[in-house]
Amino acid sequence: MTTNDLIARLTGELKPVSRTAVLERVGTGLGISLVASAVLMVLWLGMRPDLAEASTTMMFWTKFTYTLILAVAGGWAVKRIAHPLGSIRVNLGLMAATIVVMIVLAFAQLAMTPPEEHMAMLKGRTITVCTFNIVMLSLPLLIGAFWVLRGLAPTRPTLAGAAAGLAAGSIASLVYSFHCDESAMPFIAVWYTLGVLVAGLIGAITGRFILRW
Repeated sequence: MTTNDLIARLTGELKPVSRTAVLERVGTGLGISLVASAVLMVLWLGMRPDLAEASTTMMFWTKFTYTLILAVAGGWAVKRIAHPLGSIRVNLGLMAATIVVMIVLAFAQLAMTPPEEHMAMLKGRTITVCTFNIVMLSLPLLIGAFWVLRGLAPTRPTLAGAAAGLAAGSIASLVYSFHCDESAMPFIAVWYTLGVLVAGLIGAITGRFILRW
């Protein structure tokens, strides 16, 4: 058998791949891991008891919007980096812009608050557990994101791992917001964001090895 015959035989056995295959894999991996993270949150931490009342406030929806935008940008980044030489500059730019807006809102809220209350707004009541809880809730999502990428074709494992971690941390922060009753913008800007960034760092470090071809 000649080389051309072998190539023809191999290519003849190839089946067309759906144009939505990547999107479907991302949706499956992140969707299932989102459910796992939400179940973990409910069983471990529980939903905030005043959720119905809190959902009528602007503070709740500001936090929800912040984490939702980060989650969407992170999930989109996983899809983009799954392709060979995929770029996530747009996603990182969107996430950075969202964080900057939250920081501006935090400073605006501090400016309208007496100085003696600034530290309380920054520390909240859950400073010791907030970032840790977000990182823990991100672990099922990080596993799901790695499963997505392992079945696709990222060519830069460290960057792909960082994208997976940022997505996991962002989605986890959204999940955590349904438990956390902190609403001060300085608290959200610092400790929620730190949870997302720590998850991104974990993803970058572990992805370097797990996503290597």
